[in-house]
Amino acid sequence: MKAITFLAALTLLQPAASRAADEWKRLFDGKSFDGWTTREHQPVTKGWKVEDAAIHRAGSGGDIFTTDEFLNFELEFDWKLAPGSNSGLKYRVADYSPAGKAIGLEYQMLDDKGHADGKKPKTSAGSLYDLVPPSSDKTVKPVGEWNQSRIVARGNAVEHWLNGVRLLSIDLGSAAWKSALDSSKFRAAADFGTKKGRILLQDHDGEVWLRNLRIRSLPDA
Repeated sequence: MKAITFLAALTLLQPAASRAADEWKRLFDGKSFDGWTTREHQPVTKGWKVEDAAIHRAGSGGDIFTTDEFLNFELEFDWKLAPGSNSGLKYRVADYSPAGKAIGLEYQMLDDKGHADGKKPKTSAGSLYDLVPPSSDKTVKPVGEWNQSRIVARGNAVEHWLNGVRLLSIDLGSAAWKSALDSSKFRAAADFGTKKGRILLQDHDGEVWLRNLRIRSLPDA
């Protein structure tokens, strides 16, 4: 009994960060595409590679998706790009008829200096693509260096972070969101971004690398 009590005490004395780390789930094991499929739920075999514990979009092969779906979560990942590249990580990917199928909110990954979309805040790196621009004081690492990103989605509250700084915060039930949605290409879906869905890595222009993808569920808002 004393041994059990002692072990319990040690658990309680662990730093909160250590205890919280047990809640995280890896989305990528660093070695394979376990937990990832094509849009049609087939194995990932074309365009994407696993290299040096990172997922590498090396060529055209179509978007890839997690097998699991998520609604309320905290997601962290690292990314870097080749010069001129444009990519994105989408979340809450679902059918938002009539706006489209397999679409979702997007964390934009972009070479702002080498791609035309970098000139428009709503499509620049770190933005909630075509909807909410990042803060003007963001710091993006030079092309070829790793950036650290974080997404928090809980109910209607969504946040994007980059290299330790919060870039944006939006309430999907607010007037500001409705205005942004109405002026975007997703305007046909009044419920856009609110459904449980898969996470998608975009097959777009140029090369992108991602690593250290991990997620933890958050309680309902």
